[in-house]
Amino acid sequence: MTHHLSALPRSADALKSRMSRTALELDYGSHLAGHGSDFGQSAQLPPPSSNPNQLLAALSAAEFERLSPHLELVPLPLGQMLHEPGRRLQYAYFPTTAVVSLHYVTESGAAAEAAGVGNEGIVGISLVMGVDTTPSSAVVQTAGHGYRLPGRLLLREFDRAGSMQRLLLRYTQALIVQTILTAACNQHHLVEQRLSRFLLSNLDRVRSRGLAMTQELIGSFLGVRREGIGEAIETLRQAGLISWRRGHMAVLDRSGLEARACECYSMVKAELSRLQSDMQSHRNPLRSGNHISAVEKCAAGASISPEPVTLANWRRRAGFVQSDAR
Repeated sequence: MTHHLSALPRSADALKSRMSRTALELDYGSHLAGHGSDFGQSAQLPPPSSNPNQLLAALSAAEFERLSPHLELVPLPLGQMLHEPGRRLQYAYFPTTAVVSLHYVTESGAAAEAAGVGNEGIVGISLVMGVDTTPSSAVVQTAGHGYRLPGRLLLREFDRAGSMQRLLLRYTQALIVQTILTAACNQHHLVEQRLSRFLLSNLDRVRSRGLAMTQELIGSFLGVRREGIGEAIETLRQAGLISWRRGHMAVLDRSGLEARACECYSMVKAELSRLQSDMQSHRNPLRSGNHISAVEKCAAGASISPEPVTLANWRRRAGFVQSDAR
């Protein structure tokens, strides 16, 4: 079914102005410019096998065997909207190399991130809480891959009360902690501290020394004007902590950047470390030969974006399709 803009709730209407070509170029800068209408940059996506999802890796062998035929490996290009406010959630996503931002957009179009999800988690946790809609958005902020699973199958496995249930409840606790700290951080900490936290958290998820992200995009996640982000970046750059050139950031002094971040970064990192320790205490089928083979079979049989990922079909998939009638 094709969804039209007029059917969106008021909170989602605020996204209209962000979906024009001009607005997307402002938000995604060099990542969109120079690629014509090809929005996804699928040729540059990291290989999915390089960073498996930790939740899936911690499932018991029986649970993974039940889910593996239904796990679809999909590319998650920069800017793809996985969940919209007010729309019914059809799928849960387990990122492997992608990072997804959970954020809220106000009626005026202002946005702020509540939490980020990388290979440690799942996008669509509300499905197992009995809620199939959400007031927030889930948008890919770092391109990569992930496994997609129909929501009804996730709920069915959750209701078996096995390790999937325990892991998802444990992950929900970590997500709540992250959301609470983000709210406090946005209210009480300096832009420079918040920017340092944001950069470090994303670097941890992609396991890299650098990020490709524009100032406008970072500002939209932190709820800060571009000018404020620019000033904070320049402060960190002059301190010799980072380099920044045309939307590409590299960390020069990791310990120095950690010292500039607020305590929220270390607290979220500690909570995620506890989560990872809990996951490692479970059986890990993705790391055994038989189950790696199952994942590879799943990936080989997946239908991975048969049509070109263009701006037009990205908007259509996200539900932002207007009638051609004038």
